[in-house]
Amino acid sequence: MQGVIKAYDPSTGAGLVMCDTDFNDYELAGNALAGSIFRMLRQGQRVIFELDDAGRATKLSLGSEVDMKTPGH
Repeated sequence: MQGVIKAYDPSTGAGLVMCDTDFNDYELAGNALAGSIFRMLRQGQRVIFELDDAGRATKLSLGSEVDMKTPGH
Protein backbone atom coordinates (compact mmCIF):
# COMPACT_ATOMS: atom_id res chain seq x y z
CA MET A 1 0.00 0.00 0.00
CA GLN A 2 1.06 3.56 -0.38
CA GLY A 3 0.06 6.77 1.26
CA VAL A 4 0.99 10.04 2.89
CA ILE A 5 1.98 10.75 6.47
CA LYS A 6 -0.88 12.73 7.98
CA ALA A 7 0.60 13.21 11.45
CA TYR A 8 3.65 12.06 13.39
CA ASP A 9 4.91 12.70 16.92
CA PRO A 10 8.64 11.89 17.10
CA SER A 11 8.64 11.81 20.92
CA THR A 12 6.05 9.01 21.11
CA GLY A 13 6.29 7.46 17.63
CA ALA A 14 2.52 7.83 17.25
CA GLY A 15 1.18 8.85 13.89
CA LEU A 16 -1.26 8.40 11.05
CA VAL A 17 -0.80 7.52 7.41
CA MET A 18 -3.58 8.15 4.87
CA CYS A 19 -3.84 5.46 2.22
CA ASP A 20 -3.94 6.61 -1.41
CA THR A 21 -6.43 3.99 -2.55
CA ASP A 22 -9.14 3.92 0.13
CA PHE A 23 -8.38 7.29 1.81
CA ASN A 24 -8.55 5.62 5.24
CA ASP A 25 -6.25 6.72 8.03
CA TYR A 26 -4.11 4.00 9.59
CA GLU A 27 -2.32 4.35 12.93
CA LEU A 28 1.38 3.63 12.89
CA ALA A 29 2.37 0.41 14.62
CA GLY A 30 4.94 0.76 17.39
CA ASN A 31 7.53 -0.93 15.15
CA ALA A 32 6.56 0.94 11.96
CA LEU A 33 10.09 2.30 11.46
CA ALA A 34 11.99 -0.85 12.48
CA GLY A 35 14.42 -1.82 9.73
CA SER A 36 13.56 1.33 7.80
CA ILE A 37 15.82 4.12 6.57
CA PHE A 38 13.45 6.52 8.35
CA ARG A 39 14.35 7.81 11.81
CA MET A 40 11.42 10.21 11.86
CA LEU A 41 8.64 11.23 9.51
CA ARG A 42 7.21 14.53 8.34
CA GLN A 43 3.67 15.47 7.44
CA GLY A 44 3.04 15.00 3.71
CA GLN A 45 5.86 12.48 3.24
CA ARG A 46 4.96 9.72 0.77
CA VAL A 47 5.53 6.16 1.98
CA ILE A 48 4.89 2.56 1.08
CA PHE A 49 3.57 0.48 3.98
CA GLU A 50 1.95 -2.78 5.00
CA LEU A 51 -0.77 -3.45 7.54
CA ASP A 52 -0.15 -5.66 10.54
CA ASP A 53 -2.72 -8.08 11.99
CA ALA A 54 -4.23 -5.26 14.05
CA GLY A 55 -4.72 -3.06 10.96
CA ARG A 56 -1.90 -0.64 11.83
CA ALA A 57 0.63 0.68 9.31
CA THR A 58 4.02 -1.01 9.57
CA LYS A 59 7.18 -1.69 7.53
CA LEU A 60 7.33 1.84 6.16
CA SER A 61 9.64 2.35 3.24
CA LEU A 62 10.41 4.93 0.63
CA GLY A 63 9.44 3.98 -2.90
CA SER A 64 10.56 5.26 -6.25
CA GLU A 65 8.19 7.22 -8.46
CA VAL A 66 7.77 4.05 -10.54
CA ASP A 67 6.93 1.99 -7.43
CA MET A 68 4.31 4.53 -6.45
CA LYS A 69 2.92 4.72 -9.99
CA THR A 70 3.25 8.50 -10.00
CA PRO A 71 1.71 9.86 -13.23
CA GLY A 72 4.39 10.62 -15.79
CA HIS A 73 6.93 8.13 -14.39
